[in-house]
Amino acid sequence: MVSSTAATVDAYLEELPPERRAVVAAVRDVVNAAMPAGYGEAMAYGMIGWSIPLSRYPATYNKQPLGYVALAAQKRHYALYLMAAYADSVQERCLREAYARAGLKLDMDKCCLRFKSLDTLLLEPVAEVIGSMSVEDYIARYEAARGVAGS
Repeated sequence: MVSSTAATVDAYLEELPPERRAVVAAVRDVVNAAMPAGYGEAMAYGMIGWSIPLSRYPATYNKQPLGYVALAAQKRHYALYLMAAYADSVQERCLREAYARAGLKLDMDKCCLRFKSLDTLLLEPVAEVIGSMSVEDYIARYEAARGVAGS
């Protein structure tokens, strides 16, 4: 996995070759437009990440913001990490059905959706998945998965 040491999203985009920067910037625009209120954008784990800030939810297992979506330009593809589509969720099934209807192969395991170009990424279904989970719903899902009392 390619990982950047850029400190900001703008610096990350600047270090990409122009053709790859255009793809990442276009997907980033879609993610930002679809993102429910309360998630923040920043660099995370060498990628562009959207997460719940620690000021809103500090009780994470690793003391890092609770990641929701991440976007990266890898060596041979792009990767979009969609935590809402993780673990055979309704959102994952919606993505699989959308790709099947479009006659495209969905290259996804767990939460990582890989694509080679914008032509192979269905932006509307991806935006729907991203917009499908409020911060409160994601926290409840996280707490249920972690077995947190009171979830």
